[in-house]
Amino acid sequence: MKIALDPTPFHHSHALLEFPRVVADLGYEFLQLTPHPDFIPFYNHPRADDELVGALKKSCADAGVQIASVLPVLRWSGPDEDAREAAVRYFKRVIEITVDLGVGTINTEFSGRPGKAEESERAFYRSMEELLPIIEREGLDLLIDPHPDDFVEEGLAAIRTIRGLNSKNVGLVYVAAHSFHMKDPALEIMRAAGDKLRLVHVADTMDHHGSHGLRYITNPPGNPVRVHQHLKIGDGDVNWDEFFTGLHEIGFLDRPDTVMVSSVFAEDDNAANVSRYQLDTIKERIRIAGAQDPS
Repeated sequence: MKIALDPTPFHHSHALLEFPRVVADLGYEFLQLTPHPDFIPFYNHPRADDELVGALKKSCADAGVQIASVLPVLRWSGPDEDAREAAVRYFKRVIEITVDLGVGTINTEFSGRPGKAEESERAFYRSMEELLPIIEREGLDLLIDPHPDDFVEEGLAAIRTIRGLNSKNVGLVYVAAHSFHMKDPALEIMRAAGDKLRLVHVADTMDHHGSHGLRYITNPPGNPVRVHQHLKIGDGDVNWDEFFTGLHEIGFLDRPDTVMVSSVFAEDDNAANVSRYQLDTIKERIRIAGAQDPS
């Protein structure tokens, strides 16, 4: 398993080509390449040309860091057909960049709209009809997160949707900070996913259902919003014992193709210390999960 850092907290303070050195200085061997205005921005065409891709590869080599995954966020399941077609074109360029970087994993979100779930599902499968043959030809893993406010938000529903593609190249992302939006218990999702679960994001969050639904209040009441956080381990309500022992149970922690990403976004002012804390805590949690193995 690769332990990677999401460098999003450093986007405001460091340039793209500095990320590998930042990640290395914080003790990580891997980074996750998330949306960035100079490389692959949110929702729009990638900005990276071959020269920049080459420069990023060199920066990684110089720092002794590898890119574990590339994370685009595009409107590939949107019910607006023009936007969906554009997103497919953008995604093809993302695939080219990923291959040129020598990376084997793309992780993304279902996208679409929960209020137009049927239309979004049709759009998703339509996009995959075009993209999946390319992904399979290139031997990539495409891993998908049921993100809050996507057309698929629940864990078991996400597994069913992925299974419908009938491809070994497509799997699940489990984001711990989304736990309370996924409806289904974490362990049930992990067991159902099995080896389809190949990437997890490690960040804590409060249970927005707490205090009988009054932990977070939006005005006017009834707003169709999704609230979550990306806190450091221990600052929220995620059951980390269950999380790590569940990953150990399904073999996630011992497989060479899996990725665990620290993705804390709530503490930019203390991002370096938090990143080190996350790495130390993740390693300790992994050790404890293995020690508890009855075998």
